Amino acid sequence: MWRRSRSLGERPLVLGAIAFVGGVLVGALAWGQALRACRRDLFCPSPLRRLAALGYLAGHPGADSARLLGEYVAWESHPLLQRRARRLLERMTPYLD
Repeated sequence: MWRRSRSLGERPLVLGAIAFVGGVLVGALAWGQALRACRRDLFCPSPLRRLAALGYLAGHPGADSARLLGEYVAWESHPLLQRRARRLLERMTPYLD
């Protein structure tokens, strides 16, 4: 007669592990898309979205981010956000050389 190599108790464990890994992958993809959307929101009318976009740029220093921050500082009228952007720009000036 045919014999199973795994007991019935192992099957839920394997399915649970597959579901966990799948959830992590889907979450990572969704997070990446959300971060890219935040970068687009730098010139959004919502101050909260602009703050989130500044947080994204803080984690991605580079020449492109520094140039974008330079334009943003000239455009931003909210003092708190402008101050935050200036601090980030000061940290990123070495990337402009």
